[in-house]
Amino acid sequence: MRYNSLGAHGPRVSAVGLGCYTFGRYLDLPATRNVVDAALDAGINLLDTADVYGGTRSEEFLGLALDARRSEVVLATKFGQSADLGYGADAGPKGGATYIRRAAEASLRRLHTDYIDLYQMHVPDPSVPIAETLASLHELVQQGKVRYIGCSNFTANQFREAAIAAEVSGTIAFTSAQNHWSLLEREAESHLVPTAVALGVGVLPYFPLANGLLTGKLRPSGTATPGTRLAHHPHWLTE
Repeated sequence: MRYNSLGAHGPRVSAVGLGCYTFGRYLDLPATRNVVDAALDAGINLLDTADVYGGTRSEEFLGLALDARRSEVVLATKFGQSADLGYGADAGPKGGATYIRRAAEASLRRLHTDYIDLYQMHVPDPSVPIAETLASLHELVQQGKVRYIGCSNFTANQFREAAIAAEVSGTIAFTSAQNHWSLLEREAESHLVPTAVALGVGVLPYFPLANGLLTGKLRPSGTATPGTRLAHHPHWLTE
């Protein structure tokens, strides 16, 4: 396995990461344990989940599956895609301090850990100035509950605005950007990736294999294997 630094100042991660979307959604706990053990045994140390995956069960299953192997991984999760996760009616906007604090505490509890290696904002929240969001994440880092922060689904302009805000306010900046990027989805190459490279930020592609289509296991005349992610999301399966 090859390992790279996630951006100029981020943790050292395996070139291949394990997305944990299927945990608790299509895979039960025993199957989750098998996948996690196989990934770690193969040298993968970057595990990426979110508080909404599997209706929060992905984090729960991942925490149980890691158990004594927690120290072997760079554990990444996300917040801010859904307001309906039991954080309270008064949690406020998803980019605000109260929501972020409650979301982080809930993820720490579900993951059975006292720190998150990479805490990522799942989607931008235009209702909250990015400087306020960064200040809240900076507080989590100061408390030792988060090591690095990242974002997902930001445009290049939004990411650049966040970098400027961090520099001006003296808060922690995003270490990574996670966006849709594969041989079938190339938009990130012309906008986000050049911006990230210029700023020394790591890029985490999601759907890099187009839900398994680009693994080569599916032939033009075939159908997706039942139970696989591609079978549940067959939008690539066109003539």
